[in-house]
Amino acid sequence: MAEDSWALAVDVQETTTPSRLVGFFNICRSETPDEENEAAGDRVNKAEQSLLNKLIRCSLVKNGNQVEVQQADPKSPLFSAKTFEELRLRQNLIAQSQSGTGKTAAFSLAMLSHVNPENNWTHVSKRSYTPFTLPLKTVSGVFMSACLCSVERGIKRQEQIVIGTPGTVLDWCTKYKLIDPKKITMFVLDEADVMIARQGHREQSIRIQRLLNKSCQMLLFSATFEDSVMTFAERVISQPNIIRLKRVEETLETIKQFYVLCRRKEDKFIALCDLYGCLTIAQAMIFCHTRKMAAWLASRLIEEGHQVSLLSGEMTVEQRAAVIERFRNGNEKVLVTTNVCSRGIDVEQVSLVVNFDLPVDMQGNADNETYLHRIGRTGRFGRRGFAVNMVDSDHSMDIIRQIEKHFDKKITKLDTSNLEEMEEMTI
Repeated sequence: MAEDSWALAVDVQETTTPSRLVGFFNICRSETPDEENEAAGDRVNKAEQSLLNKLIRCSLVKNGNQVEVQQADPKSPLFSAKTFEELRLRQNLIAQSQSGTGKTAAFSLAMLSHVNPENNWTHVSKRSYTPFTLPLKTVSGVFMSACLCSVERGIKRQEQIVIGTPGTVLDWCTKYKLIDPKKITMFVLDEADVMIARQGHREQSIRIQRLLNKSCQMLLFSATFEDSVMTFAERVISQPNIIRLKRVEETLETIKQFYVLCRRKEDKFIALCDLYGCLTIAQAMIFCHTRKMAAWLASRLIEEGHQVSLLSGEMTVEQRAAVIERFRNGNEKVLVTTNVCSRGIDVEQVSLVVNFDLPVDMQGNADNETYLHRIGRTGRFGRRGFAVNMVDSDHSMDIIRQIEKHFDKKITKLDTSNLEEMEEMTI
């Protein structure tokens, strides 16, 4: 996968750019205000997306991204170290890591290395937006506790590792006096980008950090490194070593991109049927503007005899994971979805992505990042992929031109009713 320049671009985009809340613009003039409100409910939610990625990962993600190391101190051992011993890994660290690459295992081993099983007090505290990210087990006499159980004020916790959300851990340290923060030797903040997006978590994490000894080792992990994450990290962690993924130029050279002129949704559906009539399509993902449009399209495709699954924002994360798993296993050949499925879903057999509605931002301009994520679902693992965009208005055509300009890549007009053109498309 690392050999595919566009695929690498998608992978890096998903780890080096913020996951914007996508506002849906009323492209289709016949849609009602209710549909616009409905679409707002399908905005990309960082916490839900992160949990969804955890549920659907079945193995480590192969990542070919280059890593750059930034040192606050020019004398940092990371600059010239040749052995693990020279790294002096007890230093503070800010690290960027794509979901599924094994960072939980990495910092779990670091947490365990701090623990003395003979000492019955909390050595390590891990903060996350949700306490379910690490299994609770007894490991070689080391006990872990999640901040989920009812507690009795004043009785100290004897587990050496405590996992919880910032608010509950703060209560355990200050309100209930269950943890002595001065005895904590490692402080882990996982998924910082997700955490600071949730109200109150940023301030609570800073308050906990102020309770700790200056000698406490601080580790912060984040999938993205936008300005808000770095500002937060610099407030919490002093003199860190910084490891982050390098950006790569966005390229889409290995995906064939087309647009089809339509007037209304029925024309779009006919064009979609023409595609299926002329192409051999293993599996396809189709992105719609609203939940109502997605439900309508899924129903029409089922009537035509297609095996279709539907994914949208009103479903729970567990339900979404189940739908994606069925699609990945080939139970359904078509996945109709709103924007909740534009990131992180790798299915080897997807050969076609259709933008039934084009991705736009809150101002109605082309959302290039979302476009990259969407069409990045096709052609992975070295396979050939196609992306087809349905254009139903002058505004939609302007969106196509904006996307072409951003990626410096021409999107070819396609007449799905012309058999000769369709045959050339497959060459």
